[in-house]
Amino acid sequence: MLLFSSVILNAQEQKDENPNAAQIKFETLIHDYGKILKDSDGKFKFVFTNTGKEPLILSQPRSSCGCTVPTWPKKPILPGKSDEIEVTYATNRVGPFAKTVTIMSNAKTPVVVLKIQGEVVDKLVDGTPSKNSGSAPTNK
Repeated sequence: MLLFSSVILNAQEQKDENPNAAQIKFETLIHDYGKILKDSDGKFKFVFTNTGKEPLILSQPRSSCGCTVPTWPKKPILPGKSDEIEVTYATNRVGPFAKTVTIMSNAKTPVVVLKIQGEVVDKLVDGTPSKNSGSAPTNK
């Protein structure tokens, strides 16, 4: 029985160590909006590359709340190709926020957690949003 269990565990480990498996590599795992104006554009694009040798397939990402909505590519990402996951944070409430989006895929590391954070404000001290925010006022 012990020998049988050992053989099964060894087979599972070999399966998990597929040298050709898809691999997902993000340019960044965290985005800090800084101070962002209420009702402004809360979108950010997390760019990633499939650095593996097999097509990368993403399943539906899961956000930590309904105020954070991810959009992801539905088609397989071929080896060496890049794409993006767009995360939209609803900036209709004033206050600090820290949210996560969990990405699941067929990659060697099948679960990756992306984070967004910042503070939604009514107006900034100098009257303009930070460079990290999704939108900027126009001076026309």
